[in-house]
Amino acid sequence: MNLLSVEKLSKSYGERVLFSELSFGISQGEKVALIAPNGSGKSSLLSIIAGKDVPDSGEVVFRKDISVGFLCQDADISSNASVGEYLFDEAIREMKLVRTYEETVDRVNRDPNDLQAQQLLISLTGEMDKADAWNIESRARQVLGTLGIHQLEQTAATLSGGQKKRLQLAKLLIAQPDFLILDEPTNHLDREVTEWLENWLDTAGTTLLMVTHDRYFLDRICNRIIELDNGTLYNYLGNFEYFLEKKTEREQAGQAALEKNLNLYRRELEWVRKMPKARGTKSKSRLQAFDDLSEKTRRKKTEDPIQLNIKMSRVGGKVLELKKVYKSFGDHTLLKGFDYTFKTGERIGIVGKNGTGKSTFLNVILGLEPADSGKINPGETIVFGYYTQQGLKDYGDKRVIDVVKDLADVIETADGTKISAAQFLQRFRFGNDKQHTPVSKLSGGEKRRLHLLTVLIKNPNFLILDEPTNDLDLLTMVTLEEFLMHFSGCLLVVSHDRYFLDKVTDHLFVFEGEGNIKDFPGTYDEYKKWKEKQATPVATTATQQEPVAKDAASDSRKKLSFKEKFELESLNKEMASLEEEKQQLGALLSSGESNHNKLFEWSSRLQEIDALLDSKTLRWFELSEKSE
Repeated sequence: MNLLSVEKLSKSYGERVLFSELSFGISQGEKVALIAPNGSGKSSLLSIIAGKDVPDSGEVVFRKDISVGFLCQDADISSNASVGEYLFDEAIREMKLVRTYEETVDRVNRDPNDLQAQQLLISLTGEMDKADAWNIESRARQVLGTLGIHQLEQTAATLSGGQKKRLQLAKLLIAQPDFLILDEPTNHLDREVTEWLENWLDTAGTTLLMVTHDRYFLDRICNRIIELDNGTLYNYLGNFEYFLEKKTEREQAGQAALEKNLNLYRRELEWVRKMPKARGTKSKSRLQAFDDLSEKTRRKKTEDPIQLNIKMSRVGGKVLELKKVYKSFGDHTLLKGFDYTFKTGERIGIVGKNGTGKSTFLNVILGLEPADSGKINPGETIVFGYYTQQGLKDYGDKRVIDVVKDLADVIETADGTKISAAQFLQRFRFGNDKQHTPVSKLSGGEKRRLHLLTVLIKNPNFLILDEPTNDLDLLTMVTLEEFLMHFSGCLLVVSHDRYFLDKVTDHLFVFEGEGNIKDFPGTYDEYKKWKEKQATPVATTATQQEPVAKDAASDSRKKLSFKEKFELESLNKEMASLEEEKQQLGALLSSGESNHNKLFEWSSRLQEIDALLDSKTLRWFELSEKSE
């Protein structure tokens, strides 16, 4: 069953055509990823489909009576409402239904003889069952707890960009629309939350269209890929690896066809030039064919890949040494006596929950944040290249070419070749038209690519990258990975992109909170498997008892007592029993019974059950988290 039909959609900004005559459909249950280079109109296409922007021509049609939710790339919440009011406004159909139901129950309680209210209550009970609205509050608690949203009284407009993105995502997940449109949903989410969102989307029956740079996320969730390339859509029924393989085949075939057309064009051009000025009737068809061929050969070739072959400054014997480094903000400890000596060529990834101090750690290394105590000693030959999470500073209307010329007019590449600023920009896929574009007019991904260029132009030998994959298109990321895999200097990367970390790092600093940093000698995938193994109970031998006892002692506050285990088991049984009684009462209320006293008794008991389930569910979550 088709839920979405896009017919001949076109969009331009001035003379720049983003896409033209696009048509595609998405069926119920499909989970589709949209892939395209930065600046080609991915976010614009999603905004048009979501109804937040209008096309120049064409139409977007959703099947009647389905709900649509949209997560934009940059959450803009300017409302003066509180976080709680923003989350639970009237736009969430289940919450509206719950409120109407509660108001109707109050009417029946005030006046048991109100027949209109009683009939409405019976109708609402059926609607609550159909919409699964009985569980809206427990679902909201789970979503808010996982996304770390606790201050419901805070004004939504005062939140940071990352907090607004999580708030917008929470609202969508609580509402559970039939069709989800997500633009970079994993930006600003830490590893644990990303994996939780994966599970949620994988098991939910929601139909999905999304843009994401996270390949693990894409491969696990999506069963179809749509590529937007030079204004044309291509479909791939498979994962990202399959997409890359088929895209390469398509481009090679296209390049071969273009070369063939060029050779034919040269021969036909020679024929046209030799023709007498008076063109006879016999030549008209051949002239028309020549015009068509001329049009084909003028079409844009496949864009050259980004070339990141920059020169690296020489590295001496000493790289970077950190000795007993402490850093806190108030009562919040970020670094607690951290010691480490970096070696030449080390490739270290940094992972951990948001707020554990990852970005602060980078700023302390670079001297942008003072340490409370300890020593940071970089080697004399070290040239840092810092790619910040915040991206470019505000250049306003400054042109792209001027940003680069301010840094260098001539750039030396890895092979010793000297190139101009304009040539350097060409290697980063900034053509002549883009080079004279104001920075403010670039897309989010193009700004990130320009930021990367300004970092690499300084020929660093110690690269520090803070969330480098956010907003980069997937094909640029593949190129960046290849460059970093062959980068011979030191590499320190903060990223929530698990695939990216596995490709470019072989060692982890795991920020566990309260200043504790675990030094793990392996990739993220190896660390995840190690964590899963640690969480699995293993029968111990006599020789294993001592370290196991040590682990247990250090983690005793997280384990359940016998009494709590019994309580958790009892809660499971009690909640199952209450849910069963709730269903029975719902059936009774929908049975058409006309006895007012019975209806009143059943609805009152239903309210009691809801209250009991809320309190028991909250306690169940507390005990479950403690047992993990």
